[in-house]
Amino acid sequence: MTSIPAGEFSAWLTGMLAAIAGEQGSDVPCGECTACCSSSQFVHIGPDEADTLAHIDPRLLFPAPLQPAGHVVMGYDERGRCPMLIDEVCSIYEHRPRTCRTYDCRVFPAAGIEPDDKPLIADRARRWEFVYADDDARALHDAVRAAGQMVRDREQALPEAARSNTTRMAVAAVELSRRPR
Repeated sequence: MTSIPAGEFSAWLTGMLAAIAGEQGSDVPCGECTACCSSSQFVHIGPDEADTLAHIDPRLLFPAPLQPAGHVVMGYDERGRCPMLIDEVCSIYEHRPRTCRTYDCRVFPAAGIEPDDKPLIADRARRWEFVYADDDARALHDAVRAAGQMVRDREQALPEAARSNTTRMAVAAVELSRRPR
């Protein structure tokens, strides 16, 4: 299995925390990869994303469960692919939803969490390899992985129906890194 450069960990973490906070998008070196677009994922779109909504056929949108009115999700086709993925390219890339702008599968190896039931994403995530500017950056990554283990352990104690998906778990582990110690 060939590794893929994931970037310097501390810089990635700073950018990921800003993306989670809604301050910026993620800058993922996807290349030809469309795993996240091909993994049977629902894409949440908020009511404030007027430009995105203007570029998606309303027949592809459904009310988002457990969300206020105006929040929608876009489903996927019978092959698990986003309907905006045409000829292996996002047909609305410049207008893509916030969910897509902030998604970064490097969150899985950062948190030491394996994606559940998403084999294409899991394969990509296993290949990412971070580098470290110094020992502090390596220690920070160790702390994020420890937070990932804590989150996994907590989730395993819950009834299965109450557990978060692995994406939420990995994001929670990353968010814990910003908390004061």
